Amino acid sequence: MRELIMKIKEVIVVEGRDDTAAVKRAIQADTIETNGSAIDDEIIEQIRHAAEKRGVIVLTDPDYPGEKIRSIIEKNIPGVKHAFIPQNQARDKRKRKIGVEHATPEVIREAILHAHADTFCESSLITHDDLIASGLLIGKNCAKRRARLGEILRLGKPNGKQLKNRLCMFQISRADFFAAVEQVHKEESY
Repeated sequence: MRELIMKIKEVIVVEGRDDTAAVKRAIQADTIETNGSAIDDEIIEQIRHAAEKRGVIVLTDPDYPGEKIRSIIEKNIPGVKHAFIPQNQARDKRKRKIGVEHATPEVIREAILHAHADTFCESSLITHDDLIASGLLIGKNCAKRRARLGEILRLGKPNGKQLKNRLCMFQISRADFFAAVEQVHKEESY
């Protein structure tokens, strides 16, 4: 079975080549590399053009140089989206270095989703109304239902805000979604 990878509309801005490789292990996206904190005018223009055409998400290391890069980009191109990875999830195994390249694909995907990235859902057409009608967002035991749905569909344990993104991220079809919802409701009635 082939692994389905989330596609991101926006261009992801990262610091370097290793960060690009880490992002591409986690999601399908185009990247622009700043080559560190010495961002030149040409890179700023590339980011500005990408922001106008597709949108931009800045994903830099959780350290001082990473924050400096964010600041430079935000100053020159206000309104870009930002994705953040906590330092403890961006450390190498020896705990000496911090960087996007050390984060797991799941951590990178979560950071991008929390930036509210626009995603392309090719096979998932599950609406917000479907989630409400299925008792997954409001009502008694909705959190319990979401947790069980997450187990059945192998989505983790998403909260109400994350559920639609996870369904999209894992390319869950309407048929699979409604079959899982039916199973959750059957189990609940016993």
